[in-house]
Amino acid sequence: MEWTDEGTIIGLKGHGESAVILEVMTRHHGRHLGLVRGGRSQKTLPLLQPGNSVALSWRARLDEHLGEYRVELITSHAARLMVAPVALYGLATIAGLLRLLPERDPHPGLHEALCVLIAHLDEIELAPALIVRFELAMLAELGFGLDLARCAVTGSPDDLSHVSPKSGKAVSRPAAQPYLDRLLKLPAFLAEGQGGRRPSPADLLAGFALTGFFLRRHIYEPRGLSEPPERARLIELARRSAELPTG
Repeated sequence: MEWTDEGTIIGLKGHGESAVILEVMTRHHGRHLGLVRGGRSQKTLPLLQPGNSVALSWRARLDEHLGEYRVELITSHAARLMVAPVALYGLATIAGLLRLLPERDPHPGLHEALCVLIAHLDEIELAPALIVRFELAMLAELGFGLDLARCAVTGSPDDLSHVSPKSGKAVSRPAAQPYLDRLLKLPAFLAEGQGGRRPSPADLLAGFALTGFFLRRHIYEPRGLSEPPERARLIELARRSAELPTG
């Protein structure tokens, strides 16, 4: 069994005296592990750091075996990411989510989203909002996507301001008024799509609260898991940064 692919490293751990088991989010083979012989050497280990983009060749006698990787570096991101706290907390949060995916289950959309995220993960003005969007994408890939395109009550795409915690569907501002204490806030940067406006601190917190609610309900709690502590640190860092005056 053999294939070639490309992907982003999300983790590694030592194996024996000199090898590592490398965990990569690949384009066509999903989250996939493989053994890298000599991976702990001074020459190779810096290439195998989380966040780096790599080309892979995987080989095993049988498909269900761990197999071995041959790895070539495409783009080194790790040195840039490791000096930015928002990147460290963000990468740990995202990697923890990706590990909830079944191994070897292809998710090409998540691979593409991860590539975009890695490119901006050290930018405090952009990364938190991109991570919220990535969490929304994870929910959708796992079968729990939110419907934020139009109001669940009126069918209108206009003036969407809240989300029903029961259905995961958006609600417009007029329709939400009698039920404000029962609904989750829908921040403008999610309601308006991919716009370039920087979210306010309140919008960022509302975005993380929205995704956090559904991640806990559908992903973490059914598995007996808690949110990774890095997510709380990321949210606090994003809040403090967004509150700083710009210019």
